[in-house]
Amino acid sequence: MKNLLLAFASFVVLAPALYAQNTDAIVEKIQKEAAENSQLENMAHELMDVIGPRLVGTPQMKKAHDWAVDKFSKWGIQAENEQWGTWRGWERGICHIDLVAPRVVSLHGRQLAWSPSTNSKGITAGVIPMPKVSDSLAFVRWLPEVKGKWVCISMPQITGRPDYNWEEFATETSFEQMKEQRAAQEKTWDENLRNTGYTSRTLNAALEAAGAAGILQSRWSKAFGANKIFSADTEKIPVIDLSLEDYGMVYRMAENGDQPQIRAVAESKELGRVPTFNTIATIPGTELPEEYIVLSAHFDSWDGGTGATDNGTGTLTMMEAARILKKIYPNPRRTIIIGLWGSEEQGLNGSRAYVEDHPKVVEGLQALFNQDNGTGRVVQISGQGFLHAYSYIDRWLSAVPEEITQHIETTFPGNPGGGGSDYASFVAQGAPAFSLSSLSWSYWNYTWHTNLDTYDKIVFDDVRNNAILTAVLAYMASEDPERTSREKAVLSINPRTGEQREWPSPRTPNREGGQN
Repeated sequence: MKNLLLAFASFVVLAPALYAQNTDAIVEKIQKEAAENSQLENMAHELMDVIGPRLVGTPQMKKAHDWAVDKFSKWGIQAENEQWGTWRGWERGICHIDLVAPRVVSLHGRQLAWSPSTNSKGITAGVIPMPKVSDSLAFVRWLPEVKGKWVCISMPQITGRPDYNWEEFATETSFEQMKEQRAAQEKTWDENLRNTGYTSRTLNAALEAAGAAGILQSRWSKAFGANKIFSADTEKIPVIDLSLEDYGMVYRMAENGDQPQIRAVAESKELGRVPTFNTIATIPGTELPEEYIVLSAHFDSWDGGTGATDNGTGTLTMMEAARILKKIYPNPRRTIIIGLWGSEEQGLNGSRAYVEDHPKVVEGLQALFNQDNGTGRVVQISGQGFLHAYSYIDRWLSAVPEEITQHIETTFPGNPGGGGSDYASFVAQGAPAFSLSSLSWSYWNYTWHTNLDTYDKIVFDDVRNNAILTAVLAYMASEDPERTSREKAVLSINPRTGEQREWPSPRTPNREGGQN
């Protein structure tokens, strides 16, 4: 009995040291695999260059889901595409835009998502800018003028140079004058739009009903060459976004009576209702299979570019982390799920549907890690409003290599907020889900929902770091002997409203989105 007690006492003393040694060895292997056998560049090429943008309801979205299942399967990870609803099916075709008068030149632009198609010969028509009106009655009297014409609905910018370029090269006086002129122009434009009785969301339908041939816009993103590309909001006529430079030229021609003519071929296909999916991959747990770690990223994108940083890089991070874990840590203590969600861009629909359909995962969630804001290295992790998040997140981060954690700030308990990405679907149910927030790399004005969100904007060193971070966090959360606490913090006062912040409420996913 004495020997047995001594052996037990020795185990109690040595177990933490052995666990630490084992952890160090696993983390070292994770780093080595990420550095020497990275699949990031190859996956990025296949996903962004070959498959392309992943607009919900398009064949490219389904191709991406099938590609992901195939990748996981080749790594020995069970995966499937789980249908959560249907959407308006649409496929982008050829888009070519030419100025044919008063001179001939091809213009830079593209049709918006879900834009109606032209015929194969395209549309050739004159151009008319929005009028200056005193009230909605004046606008109604003007509306017949749009019949058979391309209508310019965006404010022409007075400069295509972003502010940082002015700050570097302009005189202080010139810069201030430009900003004042732009502010006055924006105020006048917004007031004039209100005078029409319409908003930016309802104007297109009114112009379509009045017989416009098509609509031209330029939604500049305040960066060189970058425009935001969203949806058309029309049923019969095409909506085309032109580059700032070309839109401004065409607008000035129309405004000055030069009678510009534009010919555009903008082909697309309506595909009816199509099924929509989440790709779900699973590495089963061995000791606690009904407790879960979820690696989370939305798979869909807008289709102005190829969705490289929104959210190709988040997808690559989670897939690469899963690949590494399966190779280095194939028998996790808890079950590891990889969720690549569909239709985040239209309201977190894929992840909301998953939460609704899988209450046992939500109930057994140990932690979820979500990445969705660009190509940069992770620099901020919030406690997301969970009172004791600091205890376990700090514990897990302690195993992450210092060259990665040195860039990361933590905020506890943090604020759950309304949530702009898929972690919010889980937080709204009181489950511990966390956003891995990354360095900007000019994300908001350069690549977020723009025509420039492409492979060349990916910073692979940063994505590699994020994959290592995610893999180590998943490993530590899986091995943790304790369950994570779900106790909520009392939220702080919102300084803008003076009211106490509230936890987000669960929202029902839109499972039958789009329109035919």
